[in-house]
Amino acid sequence: MPEQMRQYRTGQGVPKKGKYICQSGRRVELRENETFPYCPVSKEETSWVHEEDV
Repeated sequence: MPEQMRQYRTGQGVPKKGKYICQSGRRVELRENETFPYCPVSKEETSWVHEEDV
């Protein structure tokens, strides 16, 4: 289990490819160097965590 769960915000760069989970619980596949999108549910800014960190 990770020591600290790293969170990312809408508009930040994606550090590594993989599935990320937004605050609404939706999983999205993102590639390295893309930017974190708005929440696919609320269409608002949100925070994201890599599914490996959950």
